[in-house]
Amino acid sequence: MARYTKSKKSSDNISVKAGQVTLEGNISIPEGAVGIVLFAHGSGSSRMSPRNHFVAEELNKEGIATLLFDLLTPEEEEVDLQTAHLRFNITLLAKRLADTTDWILKNPELSHLKIGYFGASTGGGAALVAASEKPKVVKAVVSRGGRPDLASENLTRVKCPTLLIVGGYDEPVIELNKQALSLLKSEKKLVIIPGATHLFEEKGKLEEVARYACDWFLKYLVGDKAG
Repeated sequence: MARYTKSKKSSDNISVKAGQVTLEGNISIPEGAVGIVLFAHGSGSSRMSPRNHFVAEELNKEGIATLLFDLLTPEEEEVDLQTAHLRFNITLLAKRLADTTDWILKNPELSHLKIGYFGASTGGGAALVAASEKPKVVKAVVSRGGRPDLASENLTRVKCPTLLIVGGYDEPVIELNKQALSLLKSEKKLVIIPGATHLFEEKGKLEEVARYACDWFLKYLVGDKAG
């Protein structure tokens, strides 16, 4: 593996062993990074999601490393396109995210990075389940248009600061996020962005998501260097 710290910003395609499968990903490490955010995609999305790429690039500008990777193999994605059942298999998605977290921790060139999760749609639920299972490792979670309710009983076991971001027009998801917020026992915040729909496609709305996410991770990954 390349020594990422030798350049201002290094971006590489990687393969991560997660249980019995290999997942493809893209990792970007700015020089001097002290934290890394793992992206958990959901609802049929992948590491190629333009929305998540935009947020990742904004995080990179702030000196935070990012890892965007596919939670499903190409074969599983083909099946999911027909059945849409794997994207809702939160146990499977969370296990893949946890395995990828272990890959970071075991890599001598990455293990010093503080870890955060950014979950979108069903990936928001998977991120919270994985965070609940690794309370000493995961320092912060941000969910964009997520389904934290899918984390169900795991919500009460989440220890890290959690930010839930929902579009103002995404009414069913707003209610689901409010319910999840009431179950979280850690530091938590719900941000409803006025005028935004589920995918934050309206002008300037994704930029707002990125700003909130950057501020959250800067506070809990970068601002907590000694933690």
